[in-house]
Amino acid sequence: MLEVQGLSESEVTMGNSVTIGRNVKIRPSSYYGIGHIGAGMRIGNNSSIGPEGYIGCAGFVDIGNDVMIGPNVTMIAENHNFKDGSHTIKSQGVNQRGITIENNVWIGANVMTLDGVTIHEGAIIGATTLVNKDVPENAIYFNKRQVFIKHRDS
Repeated sequence: MLEVQGLSESEVTMGNSVTIGRNVKIRPSSYYGIGHIGAGMRIGNNSSIGPEGYIGCAGFVDIGNDVMIGPNVTMIAENHNFKDGSHTIKSQGVNQRGITIENNVWIGANVMTLDGVTIHEGAIIGATTLVNKDVPENAIYFNKRQVFIKHRDS
């Protein structure tokens, strides 16, 4: 079963020849009682999302063309504010910077991508990597700590 929530401030759109695997969840709005309608997402042409993925697109998620996203990948384009210890985390709200994945990117299985990240064109993210900062063009990252390995040959 595919679950797509279309209620968003902007859009939830898919280009031509997009493939989305079984049990993928695309959710622009929050489940945590904050009452916020999310920004939405765009998936470019010839891109795919493997089965069991989760895309929380409260902040806009922009996936380019020819992007391969493996199974069990999670993207969370939102982060809770928590700086004020005298108030509950829930009452401090959230911020959404969004996630951008440029063209020709390969994201391996079980990758977690957090809010505010841009994965630049041609990058490869190895399985189980936590992506919490921008990834340069044609870079290969693999490790739960997002350790830079090398650049691809152009």
